[in-house]
Amino acid sequence: MSAAAAPGASGVAGRFQSLDLLATLVAVVDLQGHVLYANAALEDALGMSRRSITGARMQDCFTDPLLLDNALSGARGNEFAALRYDAFLRRAAHDPLPVHVVVAQTENSTEVVVELLPLEQQTRQEREERLIDQAQANKELIRNLAHEIKNPLGGIRGAAQLLQMELDSKELIEYTQVIIHEADRLQSLVDRLLAPHRRPHVVGDVNIHEVCERVRSLILAEFPRGLKVVRDYDISIPEFRGDREQLIQAVLNIAHNAAQALSERIAAGDARITFRTRVGRQVTFGKQRYRLALELHVMDNGPGVPDSIKDRIFFPLVSGRDGGSGLGLTLAQTFVQQHHGLIECESTPGHTDFKILIPLP
Repeated sequence: MSAAAAPGASGVAGRFQSLDLLATLVAVVDLQGHVLYANAALEDALGMSRRSITGARMQDCFTDPLLLDNALSGARGNEFAALRYDAFLRRAAHDPLPVHVVVAQTENSTEVVVELLPLEQQTRQEREERLIDQAQANKELIRNLAHEIKNPLGGIRGAAQLLQMELDSKELIEYTQVIIHEADRLQSLVDRLLAPHRRPHVVGDVNIHEVCERVRSLILAEFPRGLKVVRDYDISIPEFRGDREQLIQAVLNIAHNAAQALSERIAAGDARITFRTRVGRQVTFGKQRYRLALELHVMDNGPGVPDSIKDRIFFPLVSGRDGGSGLGLTLAQTFVQQHHGLIECESTPGHTDFKILIPLP
Protein backbone atom coordinates (compact mmCIF):
# COMPACT_ATOMS: atom_id res chain seq x y z
CA MET A 1 0.00 0.00 0.00
CA SER A 2 1.41 3.36 -1.00
CA ALA A 3 0.66 6.22 1.37
CA ALA A 4 -0.82 9.47 0.09
CA ALA A 5 -2.54 12.48 1.49
CA ALA A 6 -6.06 11.81 2.73
CA PRO A 7 -8.19 14.78 1.72
CA GLY A 8 -11.06 15.52 4.04
CA ALA A 9 -9.78 13.15 6.71
CA SER A 10 -10.24 15.68 9.48
CA GLY A 11 -13.31 14.87 11.53
CA VAL A 12 -13.96 11.59 9.70
CA ALA A 13 -12.82 9.50 12.67
CA GLY A 14 -15.45 11.02 14.93
CA ARG A 15 -18.24 10.59 12.38
CA PHE A 16 -17.45 6.97 11.60
CA GLN A 17 -16.37 5.73 15.04
CA SER A 18 -19.55 3.63 15.33
CA LEU A 19 -18.25 1.43 12.47
CA ASP A 20 -15.91 -0.17 15.04
CA LEU A 21 -18.96 -1.97 16.45
CA LEU A 22 -19.48 -3.87 13.20
CA ALA A 23 -18.08 -7.33 12.60
CA THR A 24 -17.73 -6.72 8.86
CA LEU A 25 -14.61 -5.04 7.50
CA VAL A 26 -15.36 -1.43 6.55
CA ALA A 27 -13.33 1.42 5.10
CA VAL A 28 -14.41 4.93 4.17
CA VAL A 29 -12.43 6.17 1.18
CA ASP A 30 -12.36 9.25 -1.02
CA LEU A 31 -13.18 9.08 -4.71
CA GLN A 32 -9.57 8.22 -5.57
CA GLY A 33 -9.51 5.35 -3.06
CA HIS A 34 -7.43 6.92 -0.27
CA VAL A 35 -8.54 5.53 3.09
CA LEU A 36 -10.17 8.13 5.32
CA TYR A 37 -11.26 5.67 8.01
CA ALA A 38 -10.78 1.92 8.67
CA ASN A 39 -12.75 0.14 11.35
CA ALA A 40 -11.28 -2.22 13.96
CA ALA A 41 -12.37 -5.36 12.08
CA LEU A 42 -10.45 -4.24 8.97
CA GLU A 43 -7.37 -3.51 11.12
CA ASP A 44 -7.52 -7.06 12.48
CA ALA A 45 -7.96 -8.62 9.04
CA LEU A 46 -5.10 -6.70 7.43
CA GLY A 47 -2.82 -7.04 10.45
CA MET A 48 -2.10 -3.31 10.27
CA SER A 49 -2.82 -0.35 12.53
CA ARG A 50 -5.42 2.23 11.59
CA ARG A 51 -2.71 4.88 11.43
CA SER A 52 -0.77 2.99 8.76
CA ILE A 53 -3.93 2.23 6.76
CA THR A 54 -5.27 5.80 6.80
CA GLY A 55 -4.15 7.74 3.75
CA ALA A 56 -3.09 4.66 1.80
CA ARG A 57 -4.79 3.49 -1.40
CA MET A 58 -7.51 0.95 -0.67
CA GLN A 59 -6.96 -0.55 -4.13
CA ASP A 60 -3.55 -1.80 -3.02
CA CYS A 61 -5.20 -3.97 -0.36
CA PHE A 62 -6.51 -6.28 -3.11
CA THR A 63 -4.77 -8.78 -5.33
CA ASP A 64 -6.56 -7.14 -8.30
CA PRO A 65 -6.63 -3.35 -7.67
CA LEU A 66 -8.40 -2.71 -10.98
CA LEU A 67 -11.75 -3.99 -9.66
CA LEU A 68 -11.98 -1.29 -6.98
CA ASP A 69 -10.59 1.31 -9.43
CA ASN A 70 -13.49 0.57 -11.75
CA ALA A 71 -15.98 0.72 -8.90
CA LEU A 72 -14.68 4.11 -7.74
CA SER A 73 -14.79 5.36 -11.32
CA GLY A 74 -18.47 4.42 -11.41
CA ALA A 75 -19.02 6.18 -8.07
CA ARG A 76 -17.42 9.35 -9.42
CA GLY A 77 -19.81 9.24 -12.37
CA ASN A 78 -22.83 8.52 -10.14
CA GLU A 79 -23.42 5.32 -12.10
CA PHE A 80 -24.73 3.29 -9.15
CA ALA A 81 -25.90 3.53 -5.54
CA ALA A 82 -24.15 0.29 -4.56
CA LEU A 83 -21.93 -2.16 -6.42
CA ARG A 84 -21.07 -5.74 -5.39
CA TYR A 85 -18.32 -8.08 -6.50
CA ASP A 86 -16.01 -10.79 -5.13
CA ALA A 87 -12.29 -10.23 -4.64
CA PHE A 88 -9.22 -11.32 -2.67
CA LEU A 89 -7.89 -9.16 0.19
CA ARG A 90 -4.14 -9.09 0.76
CA ARG A 91 -3.05 -9.88 4.34
CA ALA A 92 0.34 -9.63 5.99
CA ALA A 93 1.86 -13.09 6.56
CA HIS A 94 -1.38 -14.80 5.48
CA ASP A 95 -2.92 -16.09 2.28
CA PRO A 96 -5.28 -13.68 0.50
CA LEU A 97 -8.76 -13.68 2.04
CA PRO A 98 -11.76 -14.20 -0.31
CA VAL A 99 -14.28 -11.45 0.36
CA HIS A 100 -17.56 -10.13 -0.96
CA VAL A 101 -17.11 -6.40 -1.60
CA VAL A 102 -19.89 -3.83 -1.40
CA VAL A 103 -19.04 -0.33 -2.65
CA ALA A 104 -21.71 2.20 -1.69
CA GLN A 105 -22.05 5.94 -1.99
CA THR A 106 -22.78 8.03 1.09
CA GLU A 107 -24.64 11.30 1.60
CA ASN A 108 -21.28 13.02 1.18
CA SER A 109 -20.48 13.03 -2.54
CA THR A 110 -16.72 12.89 -1.84
CA GLU A 111 -16.84 9.72 0.29
CA VAL A 112 -17.47 6.06 -0.52
CA VAL A 113 -17.99 3.18 1.90
CA VAL A 114 -16.21 -0.08 1.05
CA GLU A 115 -17.59 -3.03 3.00
CA LEU A 116 -15.82 -6.40 2.89
CA LEU A 117 -17.54 -9.56 4.05
CA PRO A 118 -15.35 -12.69 4.19
CA LEU A 119 -17.13 -15.32 2.11
CA GLU A 120 -16.79 -17.94 4.86
CA GLN A 121 -18.23 -15.45 7.36
CA GLN A 122 -21.04 -14.57 4.97
CA THR A 123 -21.99 -18.24 4.69
CA ARG A 124 -21.85 -18.61 8.47
CA GLN A 125 -23.98 -15.51 9.05
CA GLU A 126 -26.57 -16.74 6.57
CA ARG A 127 -26.67 -20.09 8.39
CA GLU A 128 -27.08 -18.34 11.76
CA GLU A 129 -29.84 -16.12 10.41
CA ARG A 130 -31.64 -19.22 9.15
CA LEU A 131 -31.28 -20.85 12.58
CA ILE A 132 -32.69 -17.80 14.35
CA ASP A 133 -35.59 -17.39 11.91
CA GLN A 134 -36.23 -21.13 12.08
CA ALA A 135 -36.30 -21.11 15.89
CA GLN A 136 -38.74 -18.19 15.93
CA ALA A 137 -41.00 -19.92 13.41
CA ASN A 138 -40.80 -23.15 15.40
CA LYS A 139 -41.77 -21.31 18.56
CA GLU A 140 -44.88 -19.81 16.99
CA LEU A 141 -45.80 -23.09 15.27
CA ILE A 142 -45.43 -25.10 18.50
CA ARG A 143 -47.38 -22.63 20.57
CA ASN A 144 -50.29 -22.40 18.12
CA LEU A 145 -50.37 -26.10 17.34
CA ALA A 146 -50.24 -27.10 21.01
CA HIS A 147 -53.16 -24.85 21.89
CA GLU A 148 -55.17 -26.16 18.92
CA ILE A 149 -54.56 -29.76 20.06
CA LYS A 150 -55.12 -29.13 23.75
CA ASN A 151 -58.82 -28.16 23.64
CA PRO A 152 -60.26 -31.04 21.54
CA LEU A 153 -57.98 -33.46 23.41
CA GLY A 154 -59.65 -32.58 26.69
CA GLY A 155 -63.04 -33.13 25.07
CA ILE A 156 -62.03 -36.54 23.72
CA ARG A 157 -60.73 -37.68 27.11
CA GLY A 158 -63.82 -36.42 28.94
CA ALA A 159 -66.18 -38.11 26.49
CA ALA A 160 -64.27 -41.40 26.85
CA GLN A 161 -64.57 -41.20 30.64
CA LEU A 162 -68.32 -40.55 30.46
CA LEU A 163 -68.75 -43.38 27.98
CA GLN A 164 -66.80 -45.74 30.22
CA MET A 165 -69.17 -45.02 33.11
CA GLU A 166 -72.12 -46.19 30.95
CA LEU A 167 -70.56 -49.42 29.76
CA ASP A 168 -70.94 -52.86 31.31
CA SER A 169 -68.82 -54.83 28.88
CA LYS A 170 -65.24 -55.32 30.05
CA GLU A 171 -63.98 -55.48 26.46
CA LEU A 172 -65.59 -52.14 25.59
CA ILE A 173 -64.19 -50.56 28.75
CA GLU A 174 -60.71 -51.61 27.62
CA TYR A 175 -61.27 -49.60 24.41
CA THR A 176 -62.23 -46.47 26.35
CA GLN A 177 -59.18 -46.94 28.55
CA VAL A 178 -57.01 -47.00 25.43
CA ILE A 179 -58.58 -43.69 24.35
CA ILE A 180 -57.96 -42.16 27.79
CA HIS A 181 -54.38 -43.46 27.94
CA GLU A 182 -53.51 -42.13 24.47
CA ALA A 183 -55.18 -38.79 25.23
CA ASP A 184 -53.02 -38.52 28.38
CA ARG A 185 -49.91 -39.34 26.34
CA LEU A 186 -50.71 -36.61 23.84
CA GLN A 187 -51.48 -34.21 26.69
CA SER A 188 -48.04 -34.91 28.14
CA LEU A 189 -46.45 -34.17 24.74
CA VAL A 190 -48.39 -30.90 24.43
CA ASP A 191 -47.32 -29.88 27.95
CA ARG A 192 -43.68 -30.49 26.99
CA LEU A 193 -44.12 -28.40 23.84
CA LEU A 194 -45.55 -25.52 25.84
CA ALA A 195 -43.18 -25.83 28.82
CA PRO A 196 -40.49 -23.33 27.69
CA HIS A 197 -43.14 -20.71 26.88
CA ARG A 198 -44.94 -21.07 30.20
CA ARG A 199 -42.00 -21.15 32.57
CA PRO A 200 -40.80 -17.73 33.75
CA HIS A 201 -37.19 -16.78 32.97
CA VAL A 202 -35.51 -16.90 36.41
CA VAL A 203 -32.35 -14.80 36.18
CA GLY A 204 -29.39 -15.11 38.52
CA ASP A 205 -25.61 -15.45 38.48
CA VAL A 206 -24.57 -18.50 36.46
CA ASN A 207 -21.25 -20.34 36.65
CA ILE A 208 -21.11 -22.39 33.45
CA HIS A 209 -18.84 -24.99 35.04
CA GLU A 210 -21.39 -25.68 37.77
CA VAL A 211 -23.88 -26.26 34.94
CA CYS A 212 -21.47 -28.67 33.20
CA GLU A 213 -20.71 -30.55 36.41
CA ARG A 214 -24.40 -31.00 37.15
CA VAL A 215 -25.01 -32.39 33.66
CA ARG A 216 -21.92 -34.58 33.90
CA SER A 217 -23.14 -36.19 37.12
CA LEU A 218 -26.60 -36.83 35.63
CA ILE A 219 -25.17 -38.42 32.48
CA LEU A 220 -22.74 -40.65 34.38
CA ALA A 221 -25.52 -41.72 36.75
CA GLU A 222 -27.55 -42.93 33.77
CA PHE A 223 -24.58 -44.38 31.83
CA PRO A 224 -22.19 -45.58 34.54
CA ARG A 225 -20.15 -47.97 32.36
CA GLY A 226 -18.43 -47.61 29.02
CA LEU A 227 -18.76 -43.82 28.85
CA LYS A 228 -16.11 -41.27 29.78
CA VAL A 229 -17.10 -37.61 30.24
CA VAL A 230 -14.01 -35.41 29.78
CA ARG A 231 -13.66 -31.92 31.25
CA ASP A 232 -11.69 -29.28 29.34
CA TYR A 233 -12.51 -26.05 31.18
CA ASP A 234 -11.21 -22.49 30.98
CA ILE A 235 -11.66 -21.56 34.65
CA SER A 236 -11.15 -17.86 33.91
CA ILE A 237 -14.63 -17.60 32.35
CA PRO A 238 -16.64 -15.11 34.44
CA GLU A 239 -20.12 -15.66 35.79
CA PHE A 240 -22.95 -14.15 33.79
CA ARG A 241 -26.61 -13.41 34.30
CA GLY A 242 -28.92 -16.18 33.19
CA ASP A 243 -31.38 -18.90 34.08
CA ARG A 244 -29.30 -21.73 35.55
CA GLU A 245 -32.02 -24.37 35.33
CA GLN A 246 -32.75 -23.59 31.68
CA LEU A 247 -29.07 -23.87 30.81
CA ILE A 248 -28.74 -27.15 32.70
CA GLN A 249 -31.69 -28.50 30.71
CA ALA A 250 -30.24 -27.26 27.41
CA VAL A 251 -26.82 -28.84 28.01
CA LEU A 252 -28.42 -32.00 29.39
CA ASN A 253 -30.59 -32.40 26.29
CA ILE A 254 -27.52 -32.19 24.04
CA ALA A 255 -25.38 -34.47 26.20
CA HIS A 256 -28.17 -37.00 26.63
CA ASN A 257 -28.66 -37.16 22.84
CA ALA A 258 -24.92 -37.72 22.49
CA ALA A 259 -24.92 -40.51 25.07
CA GLN A 260 -27.80 -42.27 23.34
CA ALA A 261 -26.04 -41.97 19.97
CA LEU A 262 -22.95 -43.57 21.56
CA SER A 263 -24.69 -46.85 22.40
CA GLU A 264 -22.35 -48.98 20.27
CA ARG A 265 -19.23 -47.31 21.62
CA ILE A 266 -20.56 -47.60 25.19
CA ALA A 267 -20.92 -51.33 24.60
CA ALA A 268 -17.33 -51.37 23.31
CA GLY A 269 -16.19 -49.32 26.32
CA ASP A 270 -14.62 -46.40 24.41
CA ALA A 271 -17.46 -43.83 24.30
CA ARG A 272 -16.44 -40.26 25.09
CA ILE A 273 -18.25 -36.96 25.62
CA THR A 274 -16.19 -33.81 26.12
CA PHE A 275 -17.28 -30.55 27.74
CA ARG A 276 -14.96 -27.76 26.56
CA THR A 277 -15.37 -24.13 27.63
CA ARG A 278 -13.55 -21.21 26.05
CA VAL A 279 -13.87 -17.43 25.81
CA GLY A 280 -14.45 -16.13 22.30
CA ARG A 281 -13.32 -12.58 21.57
CA GLN A 282 -14.94 -10.26 19.04
CA VAL A 283 -17.49 -12.96 18.22
CA THR A 284 -20.37 -12.35 15.83
CA PHE A 285 -23.64 -14.27 15.96
CA GLY A 286 -27.27 -13.34 15.66
CA LYS A 287 -26.27 -10.33 13.50
CA GLN A 288 -24.46 -8.77 16.48
CA ARG A 289 -20.82 -8.53 17.47
CA TYR A 290 -19.86 -9.23 21.08
CA ARG A 291 -16.59 -8.31 22.73
CA LEU A 292 -16.66 -11.54 24.76
CA ALA A 293 -18.76 -14.68 24.45
CA LEU A 294 -18.91 -18.06 26.11
CA GLU A 295 -18.16 -21.00 23.82
CA LEU A 296 -19.34 -24.26 25.35
CA HIS A 297 -18.62 -27.30 23.18
CA VAL A 298 -20.38 -30.61 23.83
CA MET A 299 -18.46 -33.10 21.69
CA ASP A 300 -18.75 -36.84 21.22
CA ASN A 301 -17.04 -39.58 19.23
CA GLY A 302 -20.26 -41.16 18.01
CA PRO A 303 -21.46 -41.93 14.49
CA GLY A 304 -22.48 -38.34 13.76
CA VAL A 305 -25.78 -36.75 12.85
CA PRO A 306 -27.44 -38.53 9.90
CA ASP A 307 -27.11 -36.53 6.67
CA SER A 308 -30.85 -36.86 6.10
CA ILE A 309 -31.65 -34.66 9.12
CA LYS A 310 -28.46 -32.61 9.51
CA ASP A 311 -30.15 -29.42 8.30
CA ARG A 312 -33.27 -30.04 10.39
CA ILE A 313 -32.01 -31.19 13.77
CA PHE A 314 -33.40 -28.12 15.54
CA PHE A 315 -36.85 -28.58 14.00
CA PRO A 316 -39.50 -29.84 16.42
CA LEU A 317 -40.36 -33.56 16.25
CA VAL A 318 -37.27 -34.38 14.15
CA SER A 319 -35.27 -37.22 15.69
CA GLY A 320 -32.38 -39.35 14.53
CA ARG A 321 -33.36 -42.42 16.56
CA ASP A 322 -36.41 -44.63 16.89
CA GLY A 323 -38.66 -43.61 19.75
CA GLY A 324 -37.14 -40.14 20.10
CA SER A 325 -39.57 -37.25 20.68
CA GLY A 326 -37.53 -34.80 18.59
CA LEU A 327 -38.00 -32.07 21.19
CA GLY A 328 -34.64 -32.09 23.02
CA LEU A 329 -32.64 -29.94 20.61
CA THR A 330 -35.61 -27.68 19.84
CA LEU A 331 -35.99 -26.88 23.54
CA ALA A 332 -32.22 -26.49 23.98
CA GLN A 333 -32.09 -23.94 21.15
CA THR A 334 -35.07 -22.08 22.64
CA PHE A 335 -33.47 -21.91 26.11
CA VAL A 336 -30.12 -20.70 24.73
CA GLN A 337 -31.78 -18.08 22.52
CA GLN A 338 -33.53 -16.74 25.61
CA HIS A 339 -29.98 -15.90 26.77
CA HIS A 340 -29.38 -14.03 23.47
CA GLY A 341 -27.26 -16.98 22.35
CA LEU A 342 -27.21 -19.65 19.70
CA ILE A 343 -26.42 -23.35 19.28
CA GLU A 344 -24.48 -24.50 16.21
CA CYS A 345 -23.64 -28.04 15.16
CA GLU A 346 -20.83 -29.55 13.11
CA SER A 347 -20.89 -33.30 12.65
CA THR A 348 -18.89 -35.94 10.83
CA PRO A 349 -18.65 -39.67 11.59
CA GLY A 350 -16.54 -40.01 14.73
CA HIS A 351 -16.87 -36.39 15.81
CA THR A 352 -19.95 -34.28 16.58
CA ASP A 353 -19.60 -30.81 18.09
CA PHE A 354 -22.54 -28.83 19.46
CA LYS A 355 -21.31 -25.30 20.21
CA ILE A 356 -23.31 -23.09 22.57
CA LEU A 357 -22.56 -19.36 22.20
CA ILE A 358 -23.74 -16.92 24.90
CA PRO A 359 -22.64 -13.27 25.31
CA LEU A 360 -20.49 -12.54 28.37
CA PRO A 361 -20.41 -9.27 30.33
